Amino acid sequence: MRWFPGLDVLRNYQIAWLRHDVFAGLALTAVLVPVGIAYAVASGVPAISGLYATIFGLLAYALFGPSRVLVLGPDSSLVALVLGVVLPLAAGDPQRAMALAGMMAVVSGALCILAGTARLGFITELLSKPIRYGYMNGIALTVLVSQLPALFGVSVDGEGILDVSRAFVEAVLAGETNWASLMLGAGTLIVIFLLNGSRRLPGVLIAVAGSIAIVAVLDLAARAGVVVLGALPQGLPALVLPLITTADIVPVLLGGLAVALVSFADTSVLSRSYAARSGTYVDPNQEMVGLGAANLAAGLFQGFPISASTSRTPVAEAAGAKTQLAGVVGAIVVAVLLMFAPRLLESLPRATLAAVVIAAAIALIEITDLRRIYRIQRWEFWLSMGCLAGVAVLGPIQGIGLAVVIAVIEFLWDAWRPHYAVLGRVDGIKGYHDITRYPDARLVPGLVLFRWDAPLFFANAELFRDQVLDAVAASPTPVNRIVVGAEPITSVDVTAADALDELDSALRAAGVELCFAEMKDPVKDKLKRFGLFSRLGEDRFFATLGEAVSSYVAAHSVRWVDWEDRR
Repeated sequence: MRWFPGLDVLRNYQIAWLRHDVFAGLALTAVLVPVGIAYAVASGVPAISGLYATIFGLLAYALFGPSRVLVLGPDSSLVALVLGVVLPLAAGDPQRAMALAGMMAVVSGALCILAGTARLGFITELLSKPIRYGYMNGIALTVLVSQLPALFGVSVDGEGILDVSRAFVEAVLAGETNWASLMLGAGTLIVIFLLNGSRRLPGVLIAVAGSIAIVAVLDLAARAGVVVLGALPQGLPALVLPLITTADIVPVLLGGLAVALVSFADTSVLSRSYAARSGTYVDPNQEMVGLGAANLAAGLFQGFPISASTSRTPVAEAAGAKTQLAGVVGAIVVAVLLMFAPRLLESLPRATLAAVVIAAAIALIEITDLRRIYRIQRWEFWLSMGCLAGVAVLGPIQGIGLAVVIAVIEFLWDAWRPHYAVLGRVDGIKGYHDITRYPDARLVPGLVLFRWDAPLFFANAELFRDQVLDAVAASPTPVNRIVVGAEPITSVDVTAADALDELDSALRAAGVELCFAEMKDPVKDKLKRFGLFSRLGEDRFFATLGEAVSSYVAAHSVRWVDWEDRR
């Protein structure tokens, strides 16, 4: 049952939940259809792909997903990623676009399933909050700019935010704006934002239904040149493996990897948030498997990549959903629509779809918390801005690669140049403390206590050696022993172990004994495996700093001296 949470829910299903799930599923349908179509069109694939992805993604997640309320489907955070691969490779061919996007979903799904079974659900935590903000703000800006031409009813060519922006401005200045399309799109945005906080009035459904009615009654497609969706294909798709060419493999693989990272980051955060509200626990590894299964199903049934939705999940929760049966009901209703009423949405204007996507993109933008970060840690704010610029200028696929690189550099920088200190004893305060922060700290003549606040690895091993030697050289009295307070050292690699061996040789030649205190057993185990522990000798490792100090004081018959004595 661990691999099929949906079966476990079904086994323990309470009949009293049924009416709540059915009602929530019907309410959810009102949002699933227009949003699924809007994100598909914005992603450069046929509108029907959005509904296929919605249907089969929801069904797969209901079986494999651990969250009882999460709703999956096409999402604004993935639009730019899919479009970045599909637009340059499909060359306007809708079937090729479906194949490319479908294979991206298959790749991302397979990666998520593999990562989940390998229990790698923690990997998205590698991206810090400022980097995630920068990336998502860049995605939001890219999506917003890409939808402006459709909102204004103009047609532009270009790849990337700069090309599209320039072409869009030129088209508007040339007077190509379709004012009927712009009014429909602007009206859609107004309705969505006015009803954004309402739980009873679905703003997206009302705006979409109103636009369809206006276009159909006034015949704006023929009279005003408003571009409309057209009739959807009737029926459900067949199970098909999307086929791509050898030249497409690299961009599709990179795109699938980017989708996997972004979609799981979104899904895990949303899943944990709702689990915390209900007082339950959601296994992040099973969440990754559930997301992977949903994407795999979407890709194999002519859909495209999907993720957890921050707009549709609240709809299901507000409508009283108790389990994933609400999503199943929503998927069934969408399937019935395709089988029996595919022409229902043929008068839906593209400007309205663009407005739906723009509203979602605006909701992605984070400003408030970035202001807080700017106040408390300015360099992380500029890190976020750099990530935003990278996504906007280089593109979403390259942008997520840049975000990962920045995250690794950020981590390495903190460990590469960590805090270190010479320690002394301060009257009235237990323990040993940094003598630069406590100038009145006392020392033991001939003894240096040195603390290193990071793992020891290849990037900082040389700095560690230099700082230990500097601490010995800076001592006000000739040094007989230096004790490294090793509690913060959580790991040692081969390069660092060799550097420790070289440091011990250099200190021994100068008549100084190198010792360690409070070193963790796993780190000692590594030193034993490297052969360094036996070369140093067990007597050089102390359980505590106090024990190391007492041993030295007893052996050399010395006492603590204060600052004046040191001078």
